[in-house]
Amino acid sequence: MILLLGTTASGKAKIALELAKQINAEIISVDSMKVYRRMDIGTAKPSQEIREQVRHYLIDVVEPSESFSVGRFLDLANEAIEQIKGHGKNIVAVGGTALYIKALLYGLFEGPGADEQIREKLRQRANIEGLEKLYEELKTIDADASRLIHRNDKKRVIRALEVYELTGKPISSFQTQWKHQSSHPWIVLGLRRDKQEDSKRINARVKKMIDAGLVDEVKKLLAEDKPLSKQARCAIGYAEIIDYLNGNTSLDEAVELIKQNSRRLAKHQRTWFKTFKNVNWVDVTEDKTLEQILDEVKRYA
Repeated sequence: MILLLGTTASGKAKIALELAKQINAEIISVDSMKVYRRMDIGTAKPSQEIREQVRHYLIDVVEPSESFSVGRFLDLANEAIEQIKGHGKNIVAVGGTALYIKALLYGLFEGPGADEQIREKLRQRANIEGLEKLYEELKTIDADASRLIHRNDKKRVIRALEVYELTGKPISSFQTQWKHQSSHPWIVLGLRRDKQEDSKRINARVKKMIDAGLVDEVKKLLAEDKPLSKQARCAIGYAEIIDYLNGNTSLDEAVELIKQNSRRLAKHQRTWFKTFKNVNWVDVTEDKTLEQILDEVKRYA
């Protein structure tokens, strides 16, 4: 059971595919946006041709109008693990959604339940005072959580403040209660690139997405009978193109924002990945061939 992690556009999907072919494995996607049907270009989803070469799980499992949680991901991932074992195959999990990776490795922590009254009060404060004010408050009461939560992630900022108000304890103190042993015997591998190389790859990927028809993909999604869920609408690549289609930005501005937000995501991922234990890091440089990278990965497999 191999878990391959890396930042957005790091090339992990390609490595996972070739590794799966060589070790007779099937692939579990650990990505919060590839779960959505018809959100293909903006999520860099593997093509149907690739999925015919190696079976993939947790891709195209919900409609864009639906919400999707880490709890549901974990349930489906555990089902996939049992199915793959039933096929007599090895497992390669691949992705960059840090919260999902953590859940896969350590399970879900038992935090306090939701309090809708507190949550609504915090939503109203965010609307009146601005989300930035709440984020600054979070930095004061829980610096560890603030480093892992993006200042524009309204849902998670509010949840962290809600937990503090309910318990008097920072949400990060509950998260340390995650098991320190993997729920399954994962071999955890990480692809690590230079930040400048990461940025170059992100820029190239965004151009490729635009050329492949991302704008038309978003138009079709917006034309569907059921509106996009908040989660799907906020996905990087989709949120910016929606703003463009609504006349709030030019296409060039939207493209630059996708690049900028993708770089921020990569930084956020790197911060999360530092918290994971026992990651076998493989440094990837421009001059390394696919075969050389695979050889390094297979040393741990």
